[in-house]
Amino acid sequence: MEKTILVSTKKNNYPIVIDFNLFEKKIFFPFLKKGDSILIITNQKVFSLYFKKIFNQFINIGLKINHIILPDGEQYKTLVTVNIIFTSLLKNLHSRDTTLIALGGGVIGDITGFAASVYQRGVKYIQIPTTLLSQIDSSIGGKTAVNHDLGKNMIGSFYQPKMVLINLSCLYTLSKREFSAGLAEIVKYSIIFDKKFFIWLENNIDELFNLNKNKIIYCIHKCCKLKSKIISEDEYEKNKRALLNLGHTYAHAIETELGYGKWLHGEAVAIGIIIATLTSKKLNLLKNSEDIIKIINLLKKCKLPIKLPNSMNAHKFLKHIYRDKKNKQKNINLILPIKIGKVLIYKNVSEKVIIDVINNNKNLLF
Repeated sequence: MEKTILVSTKKNNYPIVIDFNLFEKKIFFPFLKKGDSILIITNQKVFSLYFKKIFNQFINIGLKINHIILPDGEQYKTLVTVNIIFTSLLKNLHSRDTTLIALGGGVIGDITGFAASVYQRGVKYIQIPTTLLSQIDSSIGGKTAVNHDLGKNMIGSFYQPKMVLINLSCLYTLSKREFSAGLAEIVKYSIIFDKKFFIWLENNIDELFNLNKNKIIYCIHKCCKLKSKIISEDEYEKNKRALLNLGHTYAHAIETELGYGKWLHGEAVAIGIIIATLTSKKLNLLKNSEDIIKIINLLKKCKLPIKLPNSMNAHKFLKHIYRDKKNKQKNINLILPIKIGKVLIYKNVSEKVIIDVINNNKNLLF
């Protein structure tokens, strides 16, 4: 059942290996040899579940292994936490030929990737994502970052891993809330790229919640293929890769305004997708109103929030939207769906449009 996808960029090629029970199987690391050093970076929950299995994979190669346990949560995705990693690396005399191992969800992956990109001007790292969202999205493509009080993922780099290991068995230990958060990014892929996949999701969400093996491996392989294709074409987000940010401008505003960690990223993305869809309708780009209903209904089936917190309003969105990385010359640029299966980058969206969308759709959004 094992599936492997090759991500190809101008400077790097690396595999995404997908399977159930992956930690119990012998994994080949072609760039590691006896005597090499690694630092495994994880959090307490993941450490208790998987560290011993990963440790055994690497000790059998004859590696020198250190590990560090970081606090868990988006609120800890900061330069302060990254400095904890640097201190561990320096105290244990890790040099430029070391390899960092990100064992955890999106926060661990983002922090580890960023640390790898700047420690001694760049060292190798491996992504071992343990949540649905990190398996189908954040572990792939080399986007690494930490948050700032004024904006999410504002300090970061593009830096590709050496490989991504997706153990689908990790999904058995996720909470329902974490699983639903990952589904938001899966729905996002279908809205951007593939109406047939959207329809497949409508018909198979219950099977995904039940962790049907065939449905899970099909779905995750599909998402990884879609993302790896975009990464191969536009590694540094000069054009096409920006489409993957559907819903994220609004989502990052919610996360930043409410405080990191109050909402899971996927929960904010779900609301962000809805507002982006309504924005597209307001601009007369999305012609079919039934698509709005279908998108909302699918997000509801995924057990995701479809209502904004009462504390959010249009002006709170705007103060964060103006710091969005997609903007150019202070113009607001948004990723908007024109139909299920197709989106575009819409440039220079006016404040009035955003205010009207949020204020005139309170029956849907609040």
